Amino acid sequence: ELAWQHDGSEYEATLAVRVPATPARLQRSTGRIGPEGLLPLRFSERTRSEEAAHFDREGGRIVFSGNRVPVALERGAQDRLSVLLQLSALLAGDPSRSAEARRLVLQAAGARDADRWELVVEGVEELALPGGNVTGTKVSRAPRHEYDTRLEVWFGPGPAYGPVRLRLTWPHGDWLDLQWSGTDKR
Repeated sequence: ELAWQHDGSEYEATLAVRVPATPARLQRSTGRIGPEGLLPLRFSERTRSEEAAHFDREGGRIVFSGNRVPVALERGAQDRLSVLLQLSALLAGDPSRSAEARRLVLQAAGARDADRWELVVEGVEELALPGGNVTGTKVSRAPRHEYDTRLEVWFGPGPAYGPVRLRLTWPHGDWLDLQWSGTDKR
């Protein structure tokens, strides 16, 4: 379940994933909204225990829990959850991005590290999802290293331009495929 709320100046997003025989995973991103989009302040991930990344904008760094080494905060940096919402906004703001292959490179932070992600807009695909048939714009991130996860996400059309499918594939072949089943607007 992906929940997203904002008041025009601040936002909160959570992604809860429950898969049988594995611990539930909860990701949470909070931050501000500025002229360039989302400005994360904190990202946390919980399975058995919680780990977090803090975006120290004044200090120009991302600080991680567990005494990991901080990294320099790059302009436009996102966390692994807010990146989905930032991409949604970029596609909604410029629908022509979905018409041809375009690349976007940005820093994406997890709870333990941050890396530069190269995201490719691959184009439009027809999707048959539990929530209905959707024409989705596909964006992917290919693995850069031997143990990286492949990310594929499809964004549905319309003013919300939200993620309607998210597929993660691990190097050993396991995968997780989250699909839109409906929208609850509160």
